[in-house]
Amino acid sequence: MLTLIKILSLLPLSVLYAIAQGLLYPLIYYVVRYRRKMVRHNLRLAFPDKPDNERQLIEKQFYHWFADLLAEIVHGYRATDEEMRERIQYSGLDELTKAARQHGGAMLMIGHIGCWEWYAEIAKQSATDLKFHYIYRRLKSESADKAMLELRKKRGGDCIEKNLLLRRMVSYRKDHLPHIYCMLSDQKPSAQDLDYRLPFLNTDSPFITGTDTLARKFGYPVFYIDYTMPSRGHYIGRLKLITDAPEITDVGSITREYAKLLEQTILRTPHIWLWTHNRFKYSKPL
Repeated sequence: MLTLIKILSLLPLSVLYAIAQGLLYPLIYYVVRYRRKMVRHNLRLAFPDKPDNERQLIEKQFYHWFADLLAEIVHGYRATDEEMRERIQYSGLDELTKAARQHGGAMLMIGHIGCWEWYAEIAKQSATDLKFHYIYRRLKSESADKAMLELRKKRGGDCIEKNLLLRRMVSYRKDHLPHIYCMLSDQKPSAQDLDYRLPFLNTDSPFITGTDTLARKFGYPVFYIDYTMPSRGHYIGRLKLITDAPEITDVGSITREYAKLLEQTILRTPHIWLWTHNRFKYSKPL
């Protein structure tokens, strides 16, 4: 897979977009029908009051964007730092830098909004003394996992498998540098971790609480990054402080605020969230 990505990344993004819409979109949506049942199920749960034609419009918009997403992921392999600074911009980095230096680290909570594989670019746009780490779940496909790790490393920062995170956080604390831990926190929890449930997109949904727990344990401030897509292939990430004193927050309060902010982001532009993942596997309608 990585070899194919390297070859395709030689093409201009405009050509990749043309391939995405002329070939990938009809193939994925009409021929393979990639996870269409899952997407429709998720949209019905999230938007039960919308008429069928509105949900179908979001569905088609999503698959058009999904095809673009694949093109952008490929393009990111060879994109220059100068181009990426134009394509993804961040606001609030000074506040993150100040908080991370003061507390020895920070946690960033994001969702699968827009081209999340480009978001590692934040490491190159931030102060050089900040050390960025991206927490991930190992993919079942070894080739896909290898490709994903390579793509994220190209943009900057270090990838840490979730099972190794606590050990690494304890170790990194000893070097007295501010470490930033970026968490994709909108995945479904594991089957044995369904106790913490919140209202989310018209459902009663369990949420991953790892960031909440770790922030309180280490005393690291927590930020949410609200991503928008002002135009095709361009993203803006606005950092919003959830708390700079997690050690005195109630259990679950960080997760509650994250869920609220993520829902607002999704409702603003619902078609650029990853509806194909099984986020609502353990959810129930409200």
